[in-house]
Amino acid sequence: MKPLKKEDINQEIFDLYDDYAHNKLERRQFIEKLSLYAVGGLTVSSLLSFMSPNYRDTKEIKQDDPRITSEFITYNSPKGGGKIRALLSKPSDAKAKLPGVIVVHENRGLNPYIEDVGRRTAIEGFISIAPDALTPLGGYPGNDDDGRALQQKRDRNEMLEDFIAAFEYLKSSEDCNGKIGVVGFCFGGWISNMMAVKVPELAAAVPFYGRQPSNEDAEKITVPLMLQYAELDTRVNEGWPEFEKVLKANNIDHIAHFYPKVNHGFHNNTTPRFDKIAADLAWKRTIDFFKEKLK
Repeated sequence: MKPLKKEDINQEIFDLYDDYAHNKLERRQFIEKLSLYAVGGLTVSSLLSFMSPNYRDTKEIKQDDPRITSEFITYNSPKGGGKIRALLSKPSDAKAKLPGVIVVHENRGLNPYIEDVGRRTAIEGFISIAPDALTPLGGYPGNDDDGRALQQKRDRNEMLEDFIAAFEYLKSSEDCNGKIGVVGFCFGGWISNMMAVKVPELAAAVPFYGRQPSNEDAEKITVPLMLQYAELDTRVNEGWPEFEKVLKANNIDHIAHFYPKVNHGFHNNTTPRFDKIAADLAWKRTIDFFKEKLK
């Protein structure tokens, strides 16, 4: 059987995977529904393998890349999980204090993809911190299925405090100039939106396909926003019109980008939801936004 390509996959399969990845379907239910599409030479096993993340061949920046220094640190989160482990990365040739960026993971902990995003951010001239909100439960367990199950055991508002504590950690760092932004994906997109609500000192927030805050919370935002959405992500996009009304009514600095014909998770290059053209453009816009706002 020839290798599967993204073009071979029905959109309904991507939608099923989205439900599964966001805990709307148990694994057994996902496999049962996936079996309906195992026709014409396709098997459930091949579909499942194709849709699952590939962390082995997708790393863009290696841990030992000489352009950066990257190490795991632990910081205090007294209102959250206590002690939180995080990947701290920065350019190796930095001669002055740097702007900071908090990189927030999806709903499965600090997996290799998010670690890689942290290093990509450092390559661009920032000091980045990528916390693992699963630290109180032992940390990212090595696979996304178990990671999702673990993250469901934590209160999301308590996890929000862990990322606010990461802001405080960067703010007090001798390597940071005090200008700090946040970028997050999926669950991390919601965290990014909520940090814009809760941390007025934040200099910029870039949520990728993140759930929107309530109208009451959104009215409190004073932080510049760049919002990245996927056109096919109806689950998250349904909250945009109301959010947009609040942002406009309160003159909140924001710009929203909708990337055509792509799915939720299009920036994640470890799964077939990845769209290189959209991902590259969204990331360039993100970095340019941070360079403008974190001066």
